[in-house]
Amino acid sequence: MRYNRSVADLRSDTAVTRLDAAPGWYTAHLPDRWNFVTPSGGVLMTVAMRAMQAELDDSGLRPVGAHTVFCSPVPHGPLEVRVEVLRRGNAAAQVRAALSSTAVPGPGLEVTATFARDRTGPDVLAAAPPPARPVDAAPDLRVDEPGNPHERYAFFRNFDVRLAIGDAWWRPGWTGGTARHGRWYRYLTPQCDRDGLLDPLALPPIADTMPSSLVQYLGPDAERFHAPSLDLTVHFVDDTARQWLLVSTYCRRARAGYATAEAEIWTDDGRLVAFATQTMMLRRRRAP
Repeated sequence: MRYNRSVADLRSDTAVTRLDAAPGWYTAHLPDRWNFVTPSGGVLMTVAMRAMQAELDDSGLRPVGAHTVFCSPVPHGPLEVRVEVLRRGNAAAQVRAALSSTAVPGPGLEVTATFARDRTGPDVLAAAPPPARPVDAAPDLRVDEPGNPHERYAFFRNFDVRLAIGDAWWRPGWTGGTARHGRWYRYLTPQCDRDGLLDPLALPPIADTMPSSLVQYLGPDAERFHAPSLDLTVHFVDDTARQWLLVSTYCRRARAGYATAEAEIWTDDGRLVAFATQTMMLRRRRAP
């Protein structure tokens, strides 16, 4: 049986509230519908960056880069975010935020980010979209099959998601050896700003999906693992009004229980909107 399509809205689920009595202090309440085992690190990053935007309170400053360090697990539920503006200039501002759970002790995560204004300069795109199945020919991954993570994890229920590059690894009959994997994503609730452009803070959640590239390399007989994030860096490079986004992932190296990977996010008309890198810890999956 297919799950019912979700009506979750990332923007409202990651909304923050300012505490007037404590400067730079915000609260949020993240529901469990953005969970893998625990909430997606990319979604938690989005919560922290919402608080940064609120603290800057300047729509002319857009995110251009952010780096997150995940210090301890953060469960869904009540959150607090403490924001500090490190520097605010005419062209750019650097901001730091610490996010943690109010229900479970722990340092949570720390984000540093740069927000900047558009300026004149060269317009260069030296990268090219990877070979991928077009959206209309890409198989739907939201199918009820044994071992399919797109039906097991709540996170994926917020998207139309299709197989763009590589294999559906929970099925038999494929071979590994290529550390590349890609999916098309489209939010079921469109994430647009008031100008009709994609909200850039909708990008960290889908950037935080890089372990699939390592699974693709290891092959169907490899032991399955969980891969919690140790860090996640996202560069926001362009705007788009398109809804279908290709997340193309590549695992550069895995050793000693850790892996490093990267992701490019492309629109279906060939525009690069973000580039991301990540370090993850590899943990054996516990027997059910």
